[in-house]
Amino acid sequence: MEQPPGRLCQADLDSLNAIHANDSAQAGNCKTDETPVYQDGLPLSWKIVLAIILALITLATVLSNAFVIATVYQSRKLHTPANYLIASLAFTDLLVSILVMPISTMYTVTGKWTLGQVVCDIWLSSDITCCTASILHLCVIALDRYWAITDAVEYSIKRTPKRAVGMIALVWVFSISISMPPFFWRQSKADETADCMVNTDHILYTVYSTVGAFYLPTLLLIILYGRIYVEARSRILKQTPKNTGKRLTQAHLITDSPGSTSSVASINCKASEASSETGSPVYMNQVKVKVSDALLEKKKLTAARERKATKTLGIILGAFIVCWLPFFIITLVLPICEDACWFHMAISDFFTWLGYLNSLINPIIYTMSNEDFKQAFHKLVRFRCTS
Repeated sequence: MEQPPGRLCQADLDSLNAIHANDSAQAGNCKTDETPVYQDGLPLSWKIVLAIILALITLATVLSNAFVIATVYQSRKLHTPANYLIASLAFTDLLVSILVMPISTMYTVTGKWTLGQVVCDIWLSSDITCCTASILHLCVIALDRYWAITDAVEYSIKRTPKRAVGMIALVWVFSISISMPPFFWRQSKADETADCMVNTDHILYTVYSTVGAFYLPTLLLIILYGRIYVEARSRILKQTPKNTGKRLTQAHLITDSPGSTSSVASINCKASEASSETGSPVYMNQVKVKVSDALLEKKKLTAARERKATKTLGIILGAFIVCWLPFFIITLVLPICEDACWFHMAISDFFTWLGYLNSLINPIIYTMSNEDFKQAFHKLVRFRCTS
């Protein structure tokens, strides 16, 4: 039957609504129920493999960070302000692996959000807060090491557990201040549950969050680790003897630790006693040579530690930049260029998980580069296995 002019049947209205919804979704660069996602074209076997890989990454992140926390807790030798910061970083990365990564695994594999708006808000807030806190922990750890190297005497007095707690508290306050704004303006869309993404319509917030959570911390890390590298390099050069004739004049450079001071005092004491007993200057010269050789050996060990520490700093900074830089580039660029830019969601998901991977790398780098951590970790593993 012919329809009256100016009116549409219900089927036509539904069709127009679907077209309008699809156009709106493409303009907003987001996913809805009507918008196809790339996961729909993946075979079931690929989805299963992807889910297993992401689940294994999540499990490894949970276990590695839990072991760091347990190691610091069990070993009294590790109860220092510097290690408290590392333990706090491990706790933050543990939160990422528990609160963020499991849900992200489901969302990445299916491409659709089915958990409702409340869970979406909690998940997004946890994601932004914990990931930002993890990044800022790297900054306070670098700042702590910088002060310890450049102002060792005075900072050794200020380096207290209370100060470490204060630094950790500031990290969480700043992280929450970055994650909260989207939570408030998203409440007005409580009926929309097709996707769970941060609203990028607010360009000022996008700039504020990316700069505060990544670009400024990265700049700070580069400056701090650069200064630490220069200081460590200068110490290595000072501790490298140019010839054996200057052994004794350079020997005092390494007597800045209680152990080395006591060792030198002990050797000098024995030399004085031997000299008084024998009265032989030749014997004294032999003792002096032995003293200088012992000091030079200790200097070589110290220089080796400095080189290892410098290498570790490079690994830490390199891993951090590789993991997070791609994600924050697309996070900042896409909302600004809008329709002029296009980015496949599979690449976006890959960069997101590359950032999460930093929470797995952190405990490996910070603990495997520390002999005290490795020894305490091995003791803990042996104790668990024996039990």
